[in-house]
Amino acid sequence: MITLRQASSTLTPPINPLLQISNKTTPRPSRRRRPHSPCRAVLQWSRKPELSGETPRVVVVTSGKGGVGKTTTTANISLSLARLGFKVVALDADVGLRNLDLLLGLENRVNYTALDVLHGDCRLDQALVKDKRWPNFHLLCISKPRYKIPLAFGSKTLIWLVDALKSNDPPPDFILIDCPAGIDAGFVTAIAPANEAILVTTPDITSLRDADRVTGLLECDGINDIKMLVNRVRTDLIRGEDMMSVLDVQEMLGLALLGVIPEDAEVIRSSNRGYPLVLNKPPTIAGLALEQAAWRLVEQDTMNAVAVEEEEPRRKGFFSFFGG
Repeated sequence: MITLRQASSTLTPPINPLLQISNKTTPRPSRRRRPHSPCRAVLQWSRKPELSGETPRVVVVTSGKGGVGKTTTTANISLSLARLGFKVVALDADVGLRNLDLLLGLENRVNYTALDVLHGDCRLDQALVKDKRWPNFHLLCISKPRYKIPLAFGSKTLIWLVDALKSNDPPPDFILIDCPAGIDAGFVTAIAPANEAILVTTPDITSLRDADRVTGLLECDGINDIKMLVNRVRTDLIRGEDMMSVLDVQEMLGLALLGVIPEDAEVIRSSNRGYPLVLNKPPTIAGLALEQAAWRLVEQDTMNAVAVEEEEPRRKGFFSFFGG
């Protein structure tokens, strides 16, 4: 006699164990990796940039107006050059008001300055502060805070100091001079040994007036290789016609465009931590823009600004300044 349970088992085919529903979640198939976004692909260079021009290249970073990001630009571009494999010396020429060591996180390692070298208290190599992260990067400060600068310190003294740096074996590829704000004696001293200039400006009328004045002074001093870096750009204000576009700035100053740096709150955080923006992980758009500017500086390249209004909606944003 066949029971009901036996009958049901004979009439119903056995269920394939692979088709049985389990309470365990089945692992999802692995997704294909999406192509790198423009932000991350910028750092994945397939080659080292070719150094253009005679070396060492002495570049002064100036602005005329204070507070536009000149020292931040010096810190990040100089470290970017070191990361590319070049030997770099960053020289803080702001006498008595130095800040470059703070932004680089090296304030506790400055034992000697250039004035100590001039007074015979130390050698030049002792005054050079080596960055532990990048041994090919050095910082040289003119003086310590609250130092009284002798009246004899001027253009000839700084030229002698830069010539001494050039005579090192091996010599540096780049010497970046952080110029003090204004156009007084400190400015005249800082630009004396330079043959190139990076002019940092922001898209506002006060900064542009000072930048135009500084451009004329640089050209009078024989520095004709001047590249412009536009800082703290906000595309939302440009679209609302509350801020001048980069194209307008370039047309007003008539300078080659080295880079466009967007407004980024991470800049303040990095400055307060003493950690350069280009070392942030994951990288920010402002940090990537500064690294691109360093790349262009190496190869003597420039970029073209385009009008934001001419771009398609899907392409509007920071990278519209790069024409892509």
